[in-house]
Amino acid sequence: MPVPPHGPQSVDRALDILEAVAGQPGPVSAKALARRLDCSLSTAYHLLGPLTARGYLARTARGYVPGPRIPGLHREFRRHWGPQPGLGDALSRLRRATGGEAYHTAYRGGLITVVDTTAPVTDTANPFAPGRETRAHATAHGKALLAALPRPARRRYLAEHGMARFTPATITSAERFEAELDRVRGQGFAVSVGEADPAYTCLALVLPAPAADHGPAGAVHALSVSLPTAEYRRRPALFRDALAAAAAGSA
Repeated sequence: MPVPPHGPQSVDRALDILEAVAGQPGPVSAKALARRLDCSLSTAYHLLGPLTARGYLARTARGYVPGPRIPGLHREFRRHWGPQPGLGDALSRLRRATGGEAYHTAYRGGLITVVDTTAPVTDTANPFAPGRETRAHATAHGKALLAALPRPARRRYLAEHGMARFTPATITSAERFEAELDRVRGQGFAVSVGEADPAYTCLALVLPAPAADHGPAGAVHALSVSLPTAEYRRRPALFRDALAAAAAGSA
């Protein structure tokens, strides 16, 4: 369903169309989009025209799909959010060393976002896809980033996003979560064992901040890896060491 409106209706509906098309496994017809947006077919075509003309969508014989402008937007997104050019290599090294999927996550402007990952875009089972992170309190990268924030910023984030329970292991108490973040700061890394997804464990640590990201408005970046929990329990030290080595190599 479309999200509640935040601006001019035409802008919200255009964004709803982009998200609807991007979220489907295949092409989407104009009629299906009109039903989803609860608008007339003529209104749907009115919005689809400029989105297609500017390359945000493409029209095929079976319907609409994301257009050629999207990869460029993602590339620019990564350029703005990435702390340094070598981080992509660090993700690849971490993937090779552990066999798990590696992630770059960042906090900026009150949001936590998965910026990049080694997981293939076709891997729909991957629990941490690029984009806005809505389970930060239940993930290792979220814990690492929140632990690095000043307490007022952390409280604002948790107040705005909540602490929903995703599995029996999810921490939903603010007091327990603060104790968990104390532990993260003390040991220098964060671990989430089945807290966001019962089948996965993730480990994360915060990366040194580039000079441009210092100050209250700067971003905080984290490197993380996720893998099946059973695999983590067999070799926890290996994964911690590989994460630390990859982070050191990205500096």
